[in-house]
Amino acid sequence: MKDKMRLFLRFLLVTAGALVMAVNLNTFVHAAGLLPGGFTGITLLIQEVFAKYLHVKIPFVVFYWGLNIVPALICFRYVGKRFTLLSLWAIVASGLFTDLIPGLNVTNDVLLCCIFGGIINGIAISLCLLAGATSGGTDFISIYVSEKTGRSIWNHIFIFFLFFLAIFGLLFGWNRALYSIIFQFVSTQILNTLYKRYQKSTILIISDKTDELVHIIRDVTGHDATLFTGKGCYQGADRNMLYTVVSSDEEDKLMRSIKKADPTAFINILQTKMLKGNFIMKRQD
Repeated sequence: MKDKMRLFLRFLLVTAGALVMAVNLNTFVHAAGLLPGGFTGITLLIQEVFAKYLHVKIPFVVFYWGLNIVPALICFRYVGKRFTLLSLWAIVASGLFTDLIPGLNVTNDVLLCCIFGGIINGIAISLCLLAGATSGGTDFISIYVSEKTGRSIWNHIFIFFLFFLAIFGLLFGWNRALYSIIFQFVSTQILNTLYKRYQKSTILIISDKTDELVHIIRDVTGHDATLFTGKGCYQGADRNMLYTVVSSDEEDKLMRSIKKADPTAFINILQTKMLKGNFIMKRQD
């Protein structure tokens, strides 16, 4: 029963993300003539090429769904079935919402559209990712690579996107292309802030209950810890310190559990810039 309820909540979160993405696309992106990242941007680029040079208007869903077929099949095989099915729903829903829901007349200021459109786009993608899915397109590729390497590659995807922006700039003007870089940069920063699965945190814990805390670390994160013994310089007393590395999205839950077991524990959390070695992550389902 709990599993079904959790799946239903994930479905609602993905649907909300798809809806927000579609409204943002029709409101801020279209108002400023921007090119968002990923397959959404590639689809809009193809649409504009067909409209300008062939005078043919193609529905958004035609190209958007078609571009996602191969990445979806790869993720279904190598990442997770529920993950892929929820992602496919995000793709279908966002495509339909984009074609059916009209945009809102909020502002025609291009810079404001870049900033707030980028923020909302980052939030929409994060909603899908936090639900254990993606919004499709290059997010499929990002998750596949991140699952294999354990590292976030959102910034690498941003660099890949610059290639399509160059084409966009040549065909439709550099002002729109340069503003699109601002939009995508803002979106990427929001995404890196809200979704931390592939970021790592090093945690140092000084406590008199290290045996109990080791079990908590294992239960909450699935990772282990290393015990160091030393002497506190202030009082000269013997001290035990645990060292562990966890995914940053597990931090809050782990801290609550540790503080519940030992309210006096001294904890230092450090952002891990690079990690080499055997770090096993929970598989997406």
